[in-house]
Amino acid sequence: MIQRIQSVFLALSAIANFGVYFTPIYTRAMEDPQQWIGFGLAISLVVAVILSVYSIFLFANRKSQINWVKRAAFIQVIALGFSIGVFFSLGGIGTYLWDEAIGTGLIVLGFVLQFFAIRYINKDEKLVRSMDRIR
Repeated sequence: MIQRIQSVFLALSAIANFGVYFTPIYTRAMEDPQQWIGFGLAISLVVAVILSVYSIFLFANRKSQINWVKRAAFIQVIALGFSIGVFFSLGGIGTYLWDEAIGTGLIVLGFVLQFFAIRYINKDEKLVRSMDRIR
């Protein structure tokens, strides 16, 4: 389980997504008068963390693991949309919004780590197929 690099990528993605809760972008999203933006960000991050952790334990079935990581990446894109919406509603990119940019960067980092996990799962799948052909 942990000996595979994609499990490490998925665990780091879950940690990065969980870390967003401790950044100012999450605080600003929850202060928004329209509560659906804050709750949408919170729920999409929780779902992305749960799917990433769940897919770590699907190491025996690589096809299923790829599907679950793709679903987590889709939810991650939704969380990124909420984060960018909050970020630009604060006034766009400026020198005073570096703290909020860190939270958005963590979401992007989580997505990139999920992308790398999918890539390495596909490499494992190709390796197993090539070994089956040799037999």
